[in-house]
Amino acid sequence: MKFKPEKYSIPDEPMKPFMDAAEIEHFLSQARPDKAMIRNIIARSLDKNRLTLAETAMLVKADDPSLIEEIKDGARRLKESVYGNRIVLFAPLYVGNKCTNNCQYCGFRISNKAAVRKTLSHEEIISEVTALEDKGQKRLILVFGEHPDYSPEMIAGVVRTVYGVKKGNGEIRRVNINAAPQEIEGFRMVKEAGIGTYQIFQETYHPGAYTWYHPSGRKKDYAYRLTSLDRAQEAGLDDVGIGALFGLYDWRFEVMSLVRHTNHLEACYNVGPHTISFPRYQEASLVKLNGQYRVSDEDFTRLIAILRLAVPYTGLILTARESPAIRKEAMRFGVSQIDAGTRLEIGAYAQTGSEVQDLNREQFRINDDRPLNEVMEELFDGGYIPSFCTACYRLGRTGEHFMEFSVPGFIKRFCTPNAMLTLAEYLVDYAPENTAEKGWKLIEKELQGLNGQANTKDIRKRLERIKAGERDLYY
Repeated sequence: MKFKPEKYSIPDEPMKPFMDAAEIEHFLSQARPDKAMIRNIIARSLDKNRLTLAETAMLVKADDPSLIEEIKDGARRLKESVYGNRIVLFAPLYVGNKCTNNCQYCGFRISNKAAVRKTLSHEEIISEVTALEDKGQKRLILVFGEHPDYSPEMIAGVVRTVYGVKKGNGEIRRVNINAAPQEIEGFRMVKEAGIGTYQIFQETYHPGAYTWYHPSGRKKDYAYRLTSLDRAQEAGLDDVGIGALFGLYDWRFEVMSLVRHTNHLEACYNVGPHTISFPRYQEASLVKLNGQYRVSDEDFTRLIAILRLAVPYTGLILTARESPAIRKEAMRFGVSQIDAGTRLEIGAYAQTGSEVQDLNREQFRINDDRPLNEVMEELFDGGYIPSFCTACYRLGRTGEHFMEFSVPGFIKRFCTPNAMLTLAEYLVDYAPENTAEKGWKLIEKELQGLNGQANTKDIRKRLERIKAGERDLYY
């Protein structure tokens, strides 16, 4: 079903700014939710309908505790319906922290003279990737500061290096990017290196707040950043990720703006973002914000549930900025991807004794520094299937094509078997004995619960092939 967008004061046109802060505020001010209305909106979402801004505003303004619980319950049911109990895992790899911007919330900002600047060499990249493969990682996001040294040519070269690192059965099968906005030709160059998703976060969508937080550097240009993923789409890079840094402005405004950005991409390019991220501001080197817009744990889980209902088929990413307890809670209401075994200090994966965080060497403080296997065990205990799957990316099921496949329930029918196959690889190659025992029991339980949604006989054959030494089997 095609999403029918609302008409906005600023029409959606490719590569043109589309945000009207007054219009967002108007939607919020006019929202008068009641129980019947909220239940109707939840029902529409459960029927896999994308929500309008007006409907999203109703959810955002539903402050009654009983309605908030209904919203969370609706999000939980929707997530189970669309995604099953699969959680995709990845790891961030910081390549370089040089930066020409002066973002007031970031440890990498140019005015922070305490920051220890470093860019990984070719040999260090290989060492980092080898260390990650030794833990069982298959999916990475490469993170770069915004600096001329990190050109499209450089980024593409790093991507090719990462894909070329093989150790035993270890390999990285999907490389995503979090880096500066590019021109069309730059996006095209990075795409040709074989990347997955290109993430660019607006940080805050409120123009006035954005100007205050970004006083200098290329990033101060609000419109240029806002239209950056339009340029990616024009370059043929249809797998993009958006996000906002919660804690810089009113969370209600940012949630609405993320949905508005989704609407814009769908209106102009027939495909929304592959992922939405919603990190909360955390402590960073020599950064002190006044906390005016700090998002409480209660509001944070609430906004995740609202986003899940608003964009049923968009991946929601929750990072190690959050504590294990919050991550465990948030996964119930819509999160579909998390990082695990995370280290932010550049070069830390290949080092021993690097568990202690040094804010002068990191972008911000993380609150979940558990090793990958420990996160895997917690997922098992919660009944989740950890997935390292990269099949859709490599089979061209991205962008508009991904939407076509996912709407009829493709994710649950195909991604669940693929998740089991990648989990089996981890259990054979990397897991301690007790972890492997838990993992195989979970796979068996999941096989029995497929109820004809997939060819379980063929899945079992593939699992046996993996036990016999084959790798990279997928649907």
